[in-house]
Amino acid sequence: MKIADIHITPSILPKKDKDWKFALRANPAFHGWIVTIEAEDGTLGYGYAAAQAQYGSPFGGVKAALDEFRTMLIGADSRQIALINEQMDRLMVANNQAKSGIDCALHDLKARRLGVPIVELFGGVANSEFRSMRILPIKKPHEMAANARALFNEGFRNFKIKIHGRLEEDVACVAAIREELGKEARLTIDANQSYTSKSAIEAITHMLPFGIDLAEQPVAYNDLRGLKTVTDAVPVMVEADECAYSVDLVNYIVREKIADIVNLQITKIGGLTKTLAAARICEAGGVKYRFGAHTGPALLAAHASQLAAALPRVGYACEFSEFLGIEDDPWEGLTVTDGVLRVPMKPGCGVEPRPGIGVPVASSR
Repeated sequence: MKIADIHITPSILPKKDKDWKFALRANPAFHGWIVTIEAEDGTLGYGYAAAQAQYGSPFGGVKAALDEFRTMLIGADSRQIALINEQMDRLMVANNQAKSGIDCALHDLKARRLGVPIVELFGGVANSEFRSMRILPIKKPHEMAANARALFNEGFRNFKIKIHGRLEEDVACVAAIREELGKEARLTIDANQSYTSKSAIEAITHMLPFGIDLAEQPVAYNDLRGLKTVTDAVPVMVEADECAYSVDLVNYIVREKIADIVNLQITKIGGLTKTLAAARICEAGGVKYRFGAHTGPALLAAHASQLAAALPRVGYACEFSEFLGIEDDPWEGLTVTDGVLRVPMKPGCGVEPRPGIGVPVASSR
């Protein structure tokens, strides 16, 4: 079935928390592009291409890449997803965020034409629901504790605490959240590269009394030796995130045992096809993996959860519910109840656009 057209629609979604920030910058809105691939029979498939400047893919750069891919793919066979991924890689180095939007839309299109959820394209359902981890953006310790309490009261039990490399402040935030939530909450920290290996070991050591489970990317993305040093020195799981931005890098991290667990995100790795490959590498190498922060609309989380549903070895809590922090998410069909996301078993990724959001909608809907 040939690709008749590819529509590229801007998606700028303000967050409810206008002061949301992490170690790299303030982030009051999700920026990206909706990719709608239209087949010659009128079937539509949707994908989300996130703008992630920290990976070299700013908003305008993602659009430019999508325009290049659009020119190349009009008239191509939409069923040849592996071949199209290969062609995109030959045409352009990096910009995995744009490639992810295309890859996800192709899978959505194929599954909708077959009348099955995407998970069926990857071997069927192994997990039908996921306990969801919520992100606590950087604020004062008492403010972060209050935010954690509000989410706890909604049923969430797993929390990722954003920290920024200032030891005393970071430890104070972890302590305040643990005191507020008690022993039932599961806590992880995410420094987004803010520490050196030595200072990371010191910070994690100071946080151990407050019961953290996991430390995500404490050192710079290109300091793999430093990340391994932290991994070998502390008793909690250390996770590779920003440094695991391609299948090749995931392979190296697993082979050299750089981290205890790998954070998989379909946007940074380049889509469902490549993320599945990364997960298989982790499995073969005996390294754990989970699905990290899929920050964007429910469309993005829907795609990621469909792939995760096919993988029985997904470890720890996944981050599929940040769409709940959007002021007005234009996608419907994904729900979280008592902190648990249940994977929708509708055709495609399981979500649909609301009327009037500016993306093409099939006439049969």
